[in-house]
Amino acid sequence: MTRKLQGRILPFVMLLYLVSFLDRANVGFAAFSMNQALGLTPAMFGLGGGLFFAGYIAGQVPSNLTLLRVGARVWIARVVVAWGVVSMASAFVVGPRSFCAMRVLLGLAESGFFPGTLLYLSLWFPARQRAMAIAGFMAAAPLSTVLGSPISGALMELPRWAGLANWQWLYIIEGLPAIVLGFLTLKVLTDRPEQAAWLDADERDWLVERLNSERAAGPAHASNMAAVWAVLRDVRVLVLAVVYSGTSAGLYAIGFWAPLLIKQLGYSALKVGWLNALPSVVAVAGMVAWARNSDRSQERIVHSAIPCLVGCMGLVWAGYAHAAAAVIVALALASFGVNGAKGPLWAIPSLFLSGASAAAGIALINSLGNLGGFVGPEVIGWIKGRWGSYAGGLDVVGAMMAISAVSILAMRRRMGRPDDAT
Repeated sequence: MTRKLQGRILPFVMLLYLVSFLDRANVGFAAFSMNQALGLTPAMFGLGGGLFFAGYIAGQVPSNLTLLRVGARVWIARVVVAWGVVSMASAFVVGPRSFCAMRVLLGLAESGFFPGTLLYLSLWFPARQRAMAIAGFMAAAPLSTVLGSPISGALMELPRWAGLANWQWLYIIEGLPAIVLGFLTLKVLTDRPEQAAWLDADERDWLVERLNSERAAGPAHASNMAAVWAVLRDVRVLVLAVVYSGTSAGLYAIGFWAPLLIKQLGYSALKVGWLNALPSVVAVAGMVAWARNSDRSQERIVHSAIPCLVGCMGLVWAGYAHAAAAVIVALALASFGVNGAKGPLWAIPSLFLSGASAAAGIALINSLGNLGGFVGPEVIGWIKGRWGSYAGGLDVVGAMMAISAVSILAMRRRMGRPDDAT
């Protein structure tokens, strides 16, 4: 039964997330020639990379509450088309200000996709299979690097053509699939299990009954506004946001800066693309195996904390390593750390939230947590511009992941309480 869900839903939402992550992180490859063309210093580039999250954070909670009203199929389709249009338009920025403005717009366009899809998965997958489903979905982020890095590296080798530079073609070519997939979303996704004509009647009845029984045994539903105020007061939601901020800082530090970190070793853009893909191969395999173990044991806290510590070590090592092999191994540890924590971590909210509370809580965790996505790239760019080294910035991001590990372990004693709001 769950295999049918995995076969129908997961591959498509993974494809959407793969394109989403590619369109937000390909700026790391575009920077090879874009920074000089636009007059971007390392600090300006780090600021622009981080400003993605200004728009991204602003739209999270309203978007998830809207998804509940209009349905996932239509809302996710709108989000995907919107970010594809903005991503392609990024090819026509002309300087630091327009670069920063376009990053904010891209974040706003993408803001509803990730939390909306997490909410969507919680409406379809029973609790025992949820971490694996979430990890499968989120494996698309490192998989995007595996597949996208060689493509981005190859595109950055293109000569100027039709009046456009290689970094401009990169944005156009990699933004177009989102528009196509957005319209395909209307055909592929189904809002709720009750509407799933592709399930047999007995399968559909079993799934609906199972999910309804889990919701009945869980926390009560609240109205939209009551849900928002309740999650704002819930200590567990705020702790999860702190934890997620460390993993977000690590994820986008790697996504935005790893290509430049590898390129300083003297490799061509094409070779950087292949080398940058290697750590993410480790991350994809590791995060899926780690989430499967979390589902098997039904343990979430320690399974979230250990990858955070591994990611901390990898980030710090990457800043001081000089040999190419050492840099790649360090980035592999860091990539597993920031990605491996996410399946177990995102299985936690549904343990104490449901209905509109889940919609608001997931969006709030993602919104506040992605402040780390702003801090990570920004602090690396600022320190690199001031002292000429990546090490200090990577140390800061590593420390954020260590704080994530400590925070999630401290939360362990609270999870058994039915109501931890303060």
